[in-house]
Amino acid sequence: MTAKHVFYTGHVQGVGFRYSTKRIASGFDVTGWVKNLPDGRVEMMAQSFEADELEAFLEDIQQSSLGSHIKEREVKAVAAQPGLRGFNIAH
Repeated sequence: MTAKHVFYTGHVQGVGFRYSTKRIASGFDVTGWVKNLPDGRVEMMAQSFEADELEAFLEDIQQSSLGSHIKEREVKAVAAQPGLRGFNIAH
């Protein structure tokens, strides 16, 4: 399983970023979560059994209408979190 921890910077809060990310995730075989941070960034953890599927999901976020709100994207490979189900908005 491949997992990525992502921080998005820019005008990424108050624009439906989390909800749109969840909608995009529904088209992929990925699990994980997305949440707003107090400093104005959005944090996301996503994982998939297929590395290509995860990369396609991340690319779809960039290519969607959300891309215009993203100033910077920091992506790190991390250990998968077994037991995650679905893709959720965390609080």
